[in-house]
Amino acid sequence: MSAVVREGALLGCLAGLGLLLVWTGLPRNRRRGLADRVLPYLRDTPRPSRLLEDDRSRRGVLSVVASPLVEELGQGIDRVLGGAASVRSRQLRAGLVADVDRFRAEQVLWGLAGAVAGAATGTALLLGRGGSVVTVLLLTGVGLGLAVTGADYLLSARATRRERRMLAEFPTVAELLALAVGAGEGAVGALERVCRLSEGELADELRRCLADARAGANLPSALQGLADRTGLASLRRFVDGVVVAVQRGTPLAEVLRAQAQDVREEGRRALLEAGGRKEIVMMVPVVFLILPVTVLFLLFPGYTFFRFTL
Repeated sequence: MSAVVREGALLGCLAGLGLLLVWTGLPRNRRRGLADRVLPYLRDTPRPSRLLEDDRSRRGVLSVVASPLVEELGQGIDRVLGGAASVRSRQLRAGLVADVDRFRAEQVLWGLAGAVAGAATGTALLLGRGGSVVTVLLLTGVGLGLAVTGADYLLSARATRRERRMLAEFPTVAELLALAVGAGEGAVGALERVCRLSEGELADELRRCLADARAGANLPSALQGLADRTGLASLRRFVDGVVVAVQRGTPLAEVLRAQAQDVREEGRRALLEAGGRKEIVMMVPVVFLILPVTVLFLLFPGYTFFRFTL
């Protein structure tokens, strides 16, 4: 009976403590006092803005110590691989900020992860099957190389996927621009309306063009920046047509409709080319799998008959 009483008393204390914590955590009980509200205004020096604070003051000791080493390794990768202009171009095409140093640092981290994975695999083989140290070193180097080149490949793949989405969105955006211009809107007004109604990668790029135009650049220069940030030939032709139409006063709606039609024709040609390539790929299982099995079915009865006859 005494054990039951002790357990009930313990549960009651825990329940009371929980209710007390809930009560103290209520918003009405967490109000700041007068001193807390007045103290920030009575300090001798104002609190600096967070935008002016040094990032290193908020980083840990490990990141502060490892940052110079990662930077040196990134510069070494840049000297070995080169292609800083290509990396910057692909970052812009992928919709990222053009920061080659940051990408090299990411490659260093990828390389370290790949080297650790390769070393772990080689060590497991060494302990399990009695391999050699050369295998461990070889797998470490292979993991390092694959990880570094894999980061570069992923950046290229990301840029390619974004350009494909932009190319798929381009005909619709061009038609909307043509409708807005045909309804009496100017070039800037049409872009604002389309950006307000559209979503996607191309709409984001057009919003960036409008932001550049509002910041002081003229519309042709802002559109030329869009063409420079992307690697699509059709989009570059579209920008050139719009720039010429704006500068010379030619009918902009007709130019936009023609550009949209050209992109649709290009997409149709790309589908036909992809279909042709797929047709060739589909012949591989037919030639190397189905046809040999068919020949075996045809020849096996005759082979069996001649074997029993002889």
